[in-house]
Amino acid sequence: MSKITRPGVRLAALAALCLWSATATATAEGPAAVDGARIIGADSEPGNWMSHGRTYSEQRFSPLKAVNTENVKQLGLAWHYETGGVRGHHATPIVVDGVMYVTQPWSMVDALDAKTGKPLWSFDPEVPRAWGKFACCDVVNRGVAVWQGKVFVGTLDGRLVALDASTGEKLWDVDTKEGPWPYTITGAPRVVKGKVIIGNGGAEYGVRGYVTAYDADTGKQAWRFYTVPGDPSKPFEHPELAEAAKTWTGEWWTMGGGGTIWDSMAYDPDLDLLYVGTGNGAPWARHIRSPEGGDNLYLSSILALDPDTGRLKWHYQVTPGDTWDYTATQHLILAELAIDGTPRKVIMQAPKNGFFYVLDRETGELISAKPYVTVTWASGIDMETGRPIETPGARWADEPAVVMPSPIGGHNWQPMSFDPETGLVYIPTQEIPGLYAPDKKFAYNRKQWNTGTDNSPIADIDPDIVSGALIAWDPVKQQEAWRAKLWGPWNGGVLSTAGGLVFQGTSDGKFIAYDARTGERLWYTPAQTGIQAAPITYEIDGVQYVTVVAGYGGAYALAYGRAAHTMDMPNIGRVLTFRIGGTDTLPPPDLSAAFPEPPANTAPEEMVAKGSALYAQYCMVCHGIGAVSGGVLPDLRHSGPVIHEAWKDIVLGGMLKDNGMVAFDDVLDEAGADAIHAYVIQRANEGVVPGTPKE
Repeated sequence: MSKITRPGVRLAALAALCLWSATATATAEGPAAVDGARIIGADSEPGNWMSHGRTYSEQRFSPLKAVNTENVKQLGLAWHYETGGVRGHHATPIVVDGVMYVTQPWSMVDALDAKTGKPLWSFDPEVPRAWGKFACCDVVNRGVAVWQGKVFVGTLDGRLVALDASTGEKLWDVDTKEGPWPYTITGAPRVVKGKVIIGNGGAEYGVRGYVTAYDADTGKQAWRFYTVPGDPSKPFEHPELAEAAKTWTGEWWTMGGGGTIWDSMAYDPDLDLLYVGTGNGAPWARHIRSPEGGDNLYLSSILALDPDTGRLKWHYQVTPGDTWDYTATQHLILAELAIDGTPRKVIMQAPKNGFFYVLDRETGELISAKPYVTVTWASGIDMETGRPIETPGARWADEPAVVMPSPIGGHNWQPMSFDPETGLVYIPTQEIPGLYAPDKKFAYNRKQWNTGTDNSPIADIDPDIVSGALIAWDPVKQQEAWRAKLWGPWNGGVLSTAGGLVFQGTSDGKFIAYDARTGERLWYTPAQTGIQAAPITYEIDGVQYVTVVAGYGGAYALAYGRAAHTMDMPNIGRVLTFRIGGTDTLPPPDLSAAFPEPPANTAPEEMVAKGSALYAQYCMVCHGIGAVSGGVLPDLRHSGPVIHEAWKDIVLGGMLKDNGMVAFDDVLDEAGADAIHAYVIQRANEGVVPGTPKE
């Protein structure tokens, strides 16, 4: 497709639609026959969902309206597909010409008949289960991209793989990792102008962030943009890094620096700009990675890049000198808004830091920024400078600080949605206090977490101090229009439709439809497991379907223990698809699991205390605060005799490495493993009751 110039949005859209019409016959041949013109013209074929956010603007709004406020109560399950996965399911399915492409944990891909759910093919990239240790926030995958008969998936161990859309056969496979660093990929690729764009995760393990473009036909690297400058004694890879280096101090490059681009992207074909959001620093603590201060560009920023060259056009940093894990990797949405009566092309984001940003997407100029959740680390945004007005004491270099939002954020990766008919953005929000305590004994280790925080003071999280809601946000007035309170945090992404509906799944296992204008709950159905993924909708043979992927998991579900425990039933990964009059049913859940009696608690107090500290340092992020599982991984307090007997073989010997539980013998000795075991046994004997979902 030829480059679209800037005669205006309407002219560009018309040109794209004409090109799409001219090539419609060609692109209709074969599966996943998608190109840029077809994505730009997506509203001409609303029955498909051809890109991650449906369109390049990432609005996640569908023009379909056969399912609407009048008949939504007649929705029933049309079909369901069991993935076999028991970890977090975060994928947005892609549907093209009757075929659905969806990912599951460990970066596996399934192609399904979108009308019936019948499996067509599956692909397993054979990610080494030991690599799960380097996935900060579960072994999840957020979906594929499709382009000209190919399906693209990023793998947890840092590869980008191209598959034949007809068969699932691997066409090419490139390693995106650089050096010996433990990079991951959990985000969905995007394809722009024949280039597959993908970023990486791994900041908690001390990597250096970048985003890379690969040729869709060959897998050859086209360009790479680094978000953090490297060793200044060596030439910088591109000019923007020389300026960025002036905002860093110390020897940050020895610890990677962070700034990973692990999720959000959007593309404006009229302006020909690719937008990406960047992540937190590595370590989190600025006083460690950049001891004399500095903004640390391009951490926690929105970047506008040239998709042909990867060169930076503009940037806006939402959290200068980030020290709270306030990523700006959250969902980016492009829209046109009337600001002071004048139409403006804007980009919108609700990043972790709690402020909702509206920027001019051509220049990066800040238009407005207001808090969408409780914010205590800053009192507001200075509209002259665009910088936050930080609260005294919020930076925790010397003393602990409790601030809001927490590292989980006011809004995390779960996609929000913009409805151009209501003018509202629908955001899955959460209110969670965060305790940040300086780790006085911090030592960098790129094979372990490197946050610079001391987690040992956090023994438990009371479910009553956290909350979650779906809010409708007016981005022009910068105020809340309505709110639907939910059981707690970590709920699913959002879909809005021309049928006047907003769909969202919840962590306590509900799939809900709301009235887009009022927030009234019009319909819901039990999903038997928590939902974090965002729904989609599509149409086949005149019938509208609504699909969501279910399966509890991710950072909050793994780490937040009692507060994250939502359901006392197995975590089952499924694709759930609904239609008006659907008659499928889910099998009843297996609730037969019994909790064995724990061993007697005979260890001395000092051994248990040592185990508590080591658990917080090495185990908490996967097995939960206070050794209470959120329901994703097995609850260690409920381990059977075989686990207790083989404890050191598991923790030090890697006996369960094929399940993702790797050996920790590089940081723990036998005394340390025994101490953690003693702590887990004590917690088991205390009989802590997991939290239960609230209506």
